[in-house]
Amino acid sequence: MAEPIYKIATRTEWDRARAHGALEGTAADRADGYIHFSTLAQLKPTLDKHYRGQSDLVLAVVDPGRLGTALRWEPARGGDLFPHLYAPMPMGAVIAERTIGADADGQFSLPEDMG
Repeated sequence: MAEPIYKIATRTEWDRARAHGALEGTAADRADGYIHFSTLAQLKPTLDKHYRGQSDLVLAVVDPGRLGTALRWEPARGGDLFPHLYAPMPMGAVIAERTIGADADGQFSLPEDMG
């Protein structure tokens, strides 16, 4: 398996995706026309920039090999290549999921086993 990629969604968005068997995208994804993902190295900066202070978030660990040709690596923040999916994300691509939230200062800590 390739290195996993990560998707962040609110609990409400995630529950809706689970019920439908696929994630159609968050509000930001739908506005941009693709589903945003991050690599492990990009995850903390993404959380800090776009989700600061939010709680009740779901962090999905996704196998990029299960997403097919609709997954593209494109330059974004700082010229880094980010994974973008131009199709709904099937729940079968999710290999793990965790609840994540900010501490009292609005900062995120990744689970210890994620580096």
